[in-house]
Amino acid sequence: MPESTLESVSLTVLVPVFNEEGCLQRFREAMDAFLAQSPVPTQVLFVNDGSTDSSLDQIREICHGSAGYSFLSLDRNHGLSTAIKAGIDHCQTTHIGYIDSDLQTSPLDFMLLLEHVPHHEMVIGIRARRKDTFIKKISSKIANGFRRYMINDGIVDTGCPLKIMDAAYAKRVPFFDGMHRFLPALLQLQGASIKQLPVQHFERFAGYSKYHLFNRLWGPLNDTFAFRWMRRRYIRYGIAEAYKNQPAVVDGRI
Repeated sequence: MPESTLESVSLTVLVPVFNEEGCLQRFREAMDAFLAQSPVPTQVLFVNDGSTDSSLDQIREICHGSAGYSFLSLDRNHGLSTAIKAGIDHCQTTHIGYIDSDLQTSPLDFMLLLEHVPHHEMVIGIRARRKDTFIKKISSKIANGFRRYMINDGIVDTGCPLKIMDAAYAKRVPFFDGMHRFLPALLQLQGASIKQLPVQHFERFAGYSKYHLFNRLWGPLNDTFAFRWMRRRYIRYGIAEAYKNQPAVVDGRI
């Protein structure tokens, strides 16, 4: 694909963080490797979601010492959907990326996604050969299968934390708690084209997952019904024709 197709693209990569002190320095190194070869102007926005460990201190250190990095720190722990919304609200670039800081996906795989950005409003990863526990894999498989059956969005791995979105579409997403599980489907409501690609997946570098069997299954199942309710009431319309008169002029005044 000719590089010129990316000439008008700029990217902000959102990195929600909640208690990831063991991963952040290594994550910065991995992100630096991507920034060094990104074909588009790219910046990184950490969103600290009320971390109680040293994550915020490390984020401050990274941002103060590295060009292209900035951060927001929320007043308390609000959850992943709120952290993503806060990041989207503060982005000024044409496109918005998303990745977790746990290093289970590689920032370098944004290179694969960027190839398809000019032709799709959203490009997302599919975690190939997942390096997760059996419980995580089976609960994710059940939740993904139930979601696809109930809403027929065709998305293989909505939980993959590697995505690039057209910012104009992302900013129109109707946000609710649990929204992060339905980002592709929410963009589809706007008529967005979605591209899915296999990406690398790794064992967690440090720390622990914030999700367990209950919130991996009950949360997605419950939120699927909420999404179905919202989709039935989602307002979409097109303009067939419009006419607007010029303001009337009376005695030389409008």
